Amino acid sequence: MKFFVFVTSMMLSLSLFAAETVKNIDAATSSLEWTGTKIVGKHNGHLKFKSGTLKFNGEKFIGGEFVVDMTTLTNDDLTGEMNAKLVGHLKSPDFFDIEKFKESTLKVTEVKAKGKNLYAVKADLTIKGKTAPVSFDAKFEKSKATTELSYDRTVYDVRYGSGKFFENLGDKVIHDKIDLKVELHY
Repeated sequence: MKFFVFVTSMMLSLSLFAAETVKNIDAATSSLEWTGTKIVGKHNGHLKFKSGTLKFNGEKFIGGEFVVDMTTLTNDDLTGEMNAKLVGHLKSPDFFDIEKFKESTLKVTEVKAKGKNLYAVKADLTIKGKTAPVSFDAKFEKSKATTELSYDRTVYDVRYGSGKFFENLGDKVIHDKIDLKVELHY
């Protein structure tokens, strides 16, 4: 009987410590949509993930790291010459200097459960070699995670057209906030 109690208590103890697992994202089916606004409109487009991992303790999300391939930057709202001109400008040193900074990263630093499959996430976002914290909520369901977050582009030395750094821009001001909509498949 003592052996049975011992084995049962050991099994219960082990079940409390679920194994940590790491799952790779499917970069081909995951998506990252960006939106930037200005006084007289907005632009949006996509970027592709180069790689990414999600960490779980049992079913509970506990962390992750993601790499975005900045060379894949696209624009979805313009066509032809205007599209090429905008994408070229966004890739230039005025904005993301993609020739020099081909990747951006996000590393999760803290996760707190907010509800069933919903988590408050803090992470370090690195763009153009500069790192700053961001916060957002992430929802998990089946083999998919989704989130929407915003960041201040000027923190990452993306200052072109910012009213914080340039005067007399009038209706040429580009807002500092960039919105991201992310869907990860794993």
